[in-house]
Amino acid sequence: MASKPGQIDLNTVPVAQLQDLKNQLERELEHLTTSFSSLRTAQSKFRDCLTSIKTGITPSTIPKPLLVPLTSSLYVPGHLTDAEHVLIDVGTGYFVEKDVASAKDFYERKVKDLQGSLKDLEGVINSKVNDVRMVEEVMRVKVLSAQEQQAKEGAKAG
Repeated sequence: MASKPGQIDLNTVPVAQLQDLKNQLERELEHLTTSFSSLRTAQSKFRDCLTSIKTGITPSTIPKPLLVPLTSSLYVPGHLTDAEHVLIDVGTGYFVEKDVASAKDFYERKVKDLQGSLKDLEGVINSKVNDVRMVEEVMRVKVLSAQEQQAKEGAKAG
């Protein structure tokens, strides 16, 4: 199974070490999957911001009341004072005032960047899944081989 330099032939590794390797790969896979989910959530939030800017910022919405989010679960009443400029969250609690077109561009770039990161991460996750399957298969073959060997030795002894 070692076709590339630096790779280990899994058939030469003891079952106990294969189990440790499988556990490590599963932990890495869990971490990567959590990261993937977090990136998806962030991308969804950026898309929501983009939708809000595209549909909610017009001169006709200035006099209408709206709810301003202070946290993810706390909103306070407010109203728009300017239909040409918005405050955008650029991360770590910093907000920047931008015109509506620049804000749209900012969020579109964020969504696109995250899409690229998600695609890359998906490739890594698929690779880890294949690694786990390969280790499981080698473990299964080794366990079956050991059982057959024990059965043969039991038959010779009996």
